[in-house]
Amino acid sequence: VQLVESGGGLVQAGGSLRLSCAASGSISRINAMGWYRQAPGKQRELVATITSGYNTNYGDSVKGRFTISRDDAKNAVYLQMNSLKPEDTAVYYCKVAVMIIASFYDYWGQGTQVTVSS
Repeated sequence: VQLVESGGGLVQAGGSLRLSCAASGSISRINAMGWYRQAPGKQRELVATITSGYNTNYGDSVKGRFTISRDDAKNAVYLQMNSLKPEDTAVYYCKVAVMIIASFYDYWGQGTQVTVSS
């Protein structure tokens, strides 16, 4: 299973970016999908998750600004980021729970850099 992320970059404060993550390989089913981020010198933190039933959960710092969505036909998860702030600067990672045969396994993307300038 491979996860390919895209959409990171440099944006000014108040701007928007959309991250994408697509899974490929021997996938029977995908359960939860999510985005996490890690800023320099800090621990990786939850940004947002979405279940197979489309229930969503957001970290407190991004509520009301970020929206997570998924496209099961494409095995993809997206993160729409609006009203970006300098403190959103981090490497963003997608995580996907993939069913292979009869068990779920977590896979991580390679990370994509998001930099928000003030």
